[in-house]
Amino acid sequence: MRTALVVGGTGQIGRAVVPALVGDGWQVRVLSRGGRQDAATVEAWGATVVVGDRHDPDVLDRALAGGVDVVVDVVGFDDRDAAALLASRDRIGSAVVVSSAAVYVDAAGDGFETDTFGTFPVPLDESQPTVDAGRDTYATGKVALERAWLGSDVPTTALRAAAIHGPGCVQPREWTFVRRVLDGRDVRVLAHDGASRFQTVATSVLADLVRLAAAQPADRVLNAADPDAPTVAEIARVVDATLGAESSIVTFPGPPQGNLGLTPWSVPHDLVLDTTRAARELGHVARGGYADTAPDAIHWLVDEAARRDWREAFPGFVRMEAMGDFFDYAAEDAYLADRRP
Repeated sequence: MRTALVVGGTGQIGRAVVPALVGDGWQVRVLSRGGRQDAATVEAWGATVVVGDRHDPDVLDRALAGGVDVVVDVVGFDDRDAAALLASRDRIGSAVVVSSAAVYVDAAGDGFETDTFGTFPVPLDESQPTVDAGRDTYATGKVALERAWLGSDVPTTALRAAAIHGPGCVQPREWTFVRRVLDGRDVRVLAHDGASRFQTVATSVLADLVRLAAAQPADRVLNAADPDAPTVAEIARVVDATLGAESSIVTFPGPPQGNLGLTPWSVPHDLVLDTTRAARELGHVARGGYADTAPDAIHWLVDEAARRDWREAFPGFVRMEAMGDFFDYAAEDAYLADRRP
């Protein structure tokens, strides 16, 4: 039986990837530092758990015992995370590594982490330039991670993921609208005329790409994205429809005015990923668009928020509030009041 080691397999991406690999006939081990999913849950998926840190040689020795056909790293940050595994490259047949679309920059060098958001071709393919490799930022770290693996003698697929959605997410952008439904808000105020497109990808889509790449080892870089790229207004409508809510959408041109109109997808220029290469090289066909896959995450958000305080449940979303207050209802009410005749 083919063997796979999934590093970070108990988180948001792992909870989709591990069952997908098991279902495809892989014998799966999960390397976890002991997070949100316990051993019983992983075993229910049909996998086994090795608890510990990838940077601990004894832990890796157990995780790679007897060698594995593929390592799937869904949480690697930079080249140091690659080096920990590549020190045992003789026990690794191939690799699939989750990277990020945040690595891309435009012709002027602008991207995700610059003061000016990049102006990208639509759609954007894998030939687009990236930031330089480094360890100082998320994007530079991901490039360093890619280059460490792709520069090794281990056949590696690097998946450049878009804005991820799915059950188990600690940074759920959809919470922006789910919370509004739960709070009884019946208006969505959106900047950029509600037309911003910031490419999404479901964890189920990522899982399909991982299992296909694991079965077809090669050195390659692939965009990982939903087959469509919904606008912010369309995302709001999907959330409403999923939860049986109705709301009106009010938009204005240009960027957010302070917190007004702010969402995690509110970008001045579209980011739409081209997935032609993944279809050609892996035979990947997405199981559905955003409206088909997002409801699983939306229902999970409602259940999780009912179980505990949302700031505890979604710490990644709390960190995103460095962008601003996504729930500035006072600003919305004042704006809407000024619009009334």
